[in-house]
Amino acid sequence: MTELVFCHLLNDASGSPRVLLGAMRALCSDGSRGKLFVGSEGRGVLEQCQIPITRYWNVRPRRRLLKPFAYLASQASLFLALLRDRTIARDAVIYVNTLLPFGAALFGKFTGRTVVYHIHESSVESRALRSLLRFVVRRTSSANVYVSEAHALALPIPGVPAFTVHNALDEGMAEAAARSVYRWRPGGVFRVLMVGSLRDYKGIPEFLSLVASLEGRADIRFDLVVNDEVEEVERYSPGRHRPRRLQIHPRTQDMARFYADANVVLNLTRVDLCEETFGMTILEAMSFGVPVIVPPVGGPAELVADGIQGFLVDSRHGARLRERLLELADDDALCAAMSEAARRRARAFSLPKFNAAIRAVVSGTC
Repeated sequence: MTELVFCHLLNDASGSPRVLLGAMRALCSDGSRGKLFVGSEGRGVLEQCQIPITRYWNVRPRRRLLKPFAYLASQASLFLALLRDRTIARDAVIYVNTLLPFGAALFGKFTGRTVVYHIHESSVESRALRSLLRFVVRRTSSANVYVSEAHALALPIPGVPAFTVHNALDEGMAEAAARSVYRWRPGGVFRVLMVGSLRDYKGIPEFLSLVASLEGRADIRFDLVVNDEVEEVERYSPGRHRPRRLQIHPRTQDMARFYADANVVLNLTRVDLCEETFGMTILEAMSFGVPVIVPPVGGPAELVADGIQGFLVDSRHGARLRERLLELADDDALCAAMSEAARRRARAFSLPKFNAAIRAVVSGTC
């Protein structure tokens, strides 16, 4: 029975901890023992992991200049927390989720244990940090798991075996999607949903511009669900004009109700600033039969065929984005066809397939 030591930085409701939760369930379902080491800041989906949790020090300071020092201190804390845990088996696999918890990879290398990376990021803002993290992966990892083919091509690590394992819906979301029926313009209102963090590179300014450009369409309403608390929403938008038909919702554990009400889901990540590695919210929306408008590169382009399950649009092209949205808002038959195609496509990303692929990667390193 292999022991697996899972390591992650920030526990919230975003995609990477949700995928990690699925990996933990897949890898520990055969009787293997597991432990989770996660940063002390934040409480999110990883609270559901049902394996022992150790929290190491991690705090994100408000001041930008302090962030690099706090991050490096957090990784020293992770390394020491692992080193102090004398119950970790000598043949344990150290499973590092995202590039960021590199203290765990150093621990694995230092103690002669196998290290597996599950890489989700397309980029890290600091060039120096990006170089450091890629160096650590190259020197410590026995296998790298990528979430899409595009991601594996965009972030190659020479000398480390690479495996593509597409993300999958968790059981709860899949069950909710199976019960949901797509309804076009219920009550005469076309509902537009966007999900993402309050970061400019996620396309928030482009989304606000889109909403403002459609002020004259009283039949179109907009919802923005952010992976942030109410306080962060207020800090992000002081002085910004908030259109009347836009409602902003803070972090939630119940995304299913938003997908069930949506007529279209947008992902407006700026392709010149960030490339989406997969797009978990895109897959979730499609599983509910909701057409999507997504970036034309990266993971989303593997999920969506332009004009079939939705549209591929560069969010910097505001006129094209508005045009495509109005096509959906005014065409019942088009939405119905895309809804059916989206559900069919989403079924290809099944949980059993994900589970089998993750187990195969880890068993191959032991």
